[in-house]
Formats: sequence, structure tokens, C-alpha cells
Amino acid sequence: MIIVTGSVVAKAGMVETLMRECLAHTRRSRTEAGCVSHAVHIDAENPDRLVFFEEWQDMPALMTHFKVPASGAFVATVRTMAAEPPAMTIYDAKPVTPGG
Repeated sequence: MIIVTGSVVAKAGMVETLMRECLAHTRRSRTEAGCVSHAVHIDAENPDRLVFFEEWQDMPALMTHFKVPASGAFVATVRTMAAEPPAMTIYDAKPVTPGG
């Protein structure tokens, strides 16, 4: 399983608009083949920071997601509303059973 974490800090006065764009992106992404989950959350300590958590079936599914034109358009839009460069980290993970 592939895990993606990311965040973006909105420019002053832009967080509501940014959240609408992020929600539209997550909802669209959930319909893509290989998407296990895709969510955006508001940081409890910084309400201008939005945090993403995504799970993808495998790396090819994630790479296909990155190539979707709407994904590229989303990234370009987010950059115009960001106070600083967005962050993203990709992990190759496997579930672990506690005690096992």
C-alpha cells in the first residue's frame, strides 16, 4: 500500500476557497481506480493549514492519479493560494498486526 501525506498553508483570507478546491479534489480522487482513501483535514493547531492523508493500492495507481489532468490543474490552483510551497511525502507501507 502507498501512503501519501501532504499539507498546504493558505494565504491570508484564502483558507475557505482553498478548502473547497481541496474537497473537490479529494472527492474526485476517491473515484479513481486504486484509491483506497483520500481525505483533507484542518490542522487543529493552525486553521490555515490543510493536511492530506491518502491511501493507494499501489504505486502505479498513484502515478496514474498524478497524470490525470484534473490533478495537475489542482496542484497549479493550490500553488496560487498557498502562503508557502505545499509539502508531500510518499510512503511504501504494509499493515502490521500488533503483537504479531
